[in-house]
Amino acid sequence: MLRAGPFLCLASFTTACGRASSRSEGAGSDGPAAASLARSRVRSFAAAFVFLSAGAAEAADLTSPPPAAPAPPPGWIVTLTANGQVGPRFPGSDEYTVVGFPSFSFRRVGEPRRFSTPDDGFSLPLYDTPQFRAGLAGRYRGGRYDGSDHELEGLKDVHWAVEPGLFVEYWPFEFLRARAELRYGIGGYHGIVGDVGLDFVQRYGAITLSAGPRLALGGGEFTRTYFGVKPYEAALNGVVTPYRPSGGVTSVGVATAISYDWSPQWSSTASVSYARLVSDAADSPIVKSFGSENQLKFGLSLSYSFAASGW
Repeated sequence: MLRAGPFLCLASFTTACGRASSRSEGAGSDGPAAASLARSRVRSFAAAFVFLSAGAAEAADLTSPPPAAPAPPPGWIVTLTANGQVGPRFPGSDEYTVVGFPSFSFRRVGEPRRFSTPDDGFSLPLYDTPQFRAGLAGRYRGGRYDGSDHELEGLKDVHWAVEPGLFVEYWPFEFLRARAELRYGIGGYHGIVGDVGLDFVQRYGAITLSAGPRLALGGGEFTRTYFGVKPYEAALNGVVTPYRPSGGVTSVGVATAISYDWSPQWSSTASVSYARLVSDAADSPIVKSFGSENQLKFGLSLSYSFAASGW
């Protein structure tokens, strides 16, 4: 309705000019020429008026505010995971044990599910974009007990520990993820540990494949707890010798995984990782005498996702 106004005015203007030209046509000997000139001017004025009116309408459209983006749907998607793993009984061990543990993650409804690997720690992002994430991390580390292995007789038990910390994650390309964690052990030991990894990721429909190198670090407190031997422990054990390692890189390796989405709710993941102990960790008498520098892990998990609203 508002845009029709200029054209109504144009019609009135054209009618008035037409009447004026008719009166000019009936007066004097120059009537026909004057009438033709009047009609030409009317057409010029009309064209200019239409052009200006259209330009004003477009300018009004450009200056009008864009429509508001729709609000994201409320609620969360919660993913519960049952994990099973076969791995060394303790760091540096050549004996394997089976462990099972639960885990969970959550995301807002409408957000795509984030890629993760079985060896990622628990992650709670505080800053999250498609290319970069950073936030809180956490892991659980099992202990070492002489009752589970007679070869450890005389060595002090190492109780389990929790490792709260921070993580950063960066995707320089759609197929490449870099991740680093820095954590602090509480419980069985007190010290700094870290993990750095790179994953090449390829998706083929419901299948996701990933593989990449790994590097683990440990501070002096960590290495002395798991790989060190005190003089009295060496005397009681009778096989190992006293050893005081330093902190640094403890292992290098590779991790692979394959995931399959059975449905929007159900998915499963199988994984294999290999780590080679290096530096002071590899030189530990515990590893040399009754352990192994080669550390293999096999994992299998099953996940179920569901929507949760109201929180």
